[in-house]
Amino acid sequence: MITYRNLDTVIVGAGFAGMYCLHKQIQEGFNAEIFEKADDVGGTWYWNKYPGARCDIESMDYSYSFSDELQQEWNWKEKYGTQPEILEYARFVSKKFNLRKNINFKTSIVKARFINNKWIVETDNNIKIECHYLILATGNLSTPNTPNIEGISNFKGKIYHTGAWPEKMPEFKGRKVGIIGTGSSGVQSIPVISETAKELLVFQRTANFSLPARHSKLPENKREKYKKNYKKYRDLAQNSSFGIAKYQPPTKSAFDVNEDERNEIYESAWQEGGQAMLFAFTDLLTNKEANETAANFVRNKIREIVKNKETAEKLCPNDHPIGTKRLCLDSNYFETYNKENVSLIDISNHPIQKITEKGLISNDAEYEFDDLVFATGFDAMTGAVKAIEILNEENISLKSVWSKGPKTYLGIMVSDFPNLFMITGPQSPGVKSQMILSIEQHVNFIHNLIIHKKNNKYLQVNANKDKQDEWVKHNNEVANATLYPLAHSWYNGDNILGKTRNFMPYVGGVANYKNICDQKIKNDYEGFEFYN
Repeated sequence: MITYRNLDTVIVGAGFAGMYCLHKQIQEGFNAEIFEKADDVGGTWYWNKYPGARCDIESMDYSYSFSDELQQEWNWKEKYGTQPEILEYARFVSKKFNLRKNINFKTSIVKARFINNKWIVETDNNIKIECHYLILATGNLSTPNTPNIEGISNFKGKIYHTGAWPEKMPEFKGRKVGIIGTGSSGVQSIPVISETAKELLVFQRTANFSLPARHSKLPENKREKYKKNYKKYRDLAQNSSFGIAKYQPPTKSAFDVNEDERNEIYESAWQEGGQAMLFAFTDLLTNKEANETAANFVRNKIREIVKNKETAEKLCPNDHPIGTKRLCLDSNYFETYNKENVSLIDISNHPIQKITEKGLISNDAEYEFDDLVFATGFDAMTGAVKAIEILNEENISLKSVWSKGPKTYLGIMVSDFPNLFMITGPQSPGVKSQMILSIEQHVNFIHNLIIHKKNNKYLQVNANKDKQDEWVKHNNEVANATLYPLAHSWYNGDNILGKTRNFMPYVGGVANYKNICDQKIKNDYEGFEFYN
């Protein structure tokens, strides 16, 4: 039996984007609801419960800024928010702003069609909603990527994916564990799993750069100082490249100093922890020779830490400039390979042939284990959107329009899909920024755009196709002026078999991006078309 509903706005996803979007809509008096497939809020931080999961942005920055009352009430306990703490924060926000009454949990949106100036939205539990606006708050890292390896269904042990971790933490004590993948989730979970596993086999296709997080409890005096000066820090973040207050643009090239001075600066950044090293010089992401000075510094650190020389060399990345993939932050990741119960198996030249009942085969050798963990990342930025059948008035699907790569205007709208908005979509800073800062900027822009449409009694707003093409071209030109496209990464969609290679994030900086968006507003929402 189908249940019929009428709403002003359907929001897909109850992560940080969806919750803030819902709050703005309710404040303005819109009849808006979220539809969320999980049974709780949190988005990425609901699903990613794997051992060691934590944010790679410091917690005082990775938080909402729209409510000073919220900023002052909430007390972060950790330098980098752990998954449980961030999920607790999301729950606190949903309760404080009374959002749960407008959230439909355990409900997935499966289809949406634009007909007669409205979206007809269908769920997996037979609800059909008619609404004016459809807002995708589906997240950039929310669709787990499990490689289609032959024999996966034959494995007799338990299989886990870091992006869809079970509610109850698995017990690895006394067990032999295999883990595939050494990206962020692998780098975070490997040290923790190694603490209890009888044996841990790490299957590495690509070595990744990782810097020490220097994680710690957050001292109360530091937290309170930050709270007192939040406006200053938020302003600094908005006027930075990556949306992080402490990382302001450097002023010197890597070659404005001699080698000894340069290495002293890198050493200081290494000891500080976090992503400080990438902000040491102006040209680390634009000049290969400059980048190599930082990359080589990190490789030498790996060689110092890892006692087995052969293992150390396998862990040294040589196929991409440092920082051109999502930079990993770790807690004793490289030190973990000094443990007797941890083995690194390099599969870069010997791909996994198949999974067997007891393990997997690579290079004609069978490796046996009790449990298998996939730390293989996500179908980033587009996966969750393309999972929904979204059709425009001509019955053309968004998936088909994006078949050769996503195209958006500002990462907010797609031409020929009126009244459809996405938060931190492709060709916006999103994953190349402090995500919550970008979320707030996008939600505010979309909200004001909707209010402008409503106040002028327009029925539709759409992205101009020529302006969209110009924006995609600009996004690519900005990326090609950097070293980012040199890496095979999920920024390009390289981790998904069959996905057309396109550089998806906007890497011109959050301050520059916001200025562009603000200018569009001043120019009477340039690039957006309104219809009656």
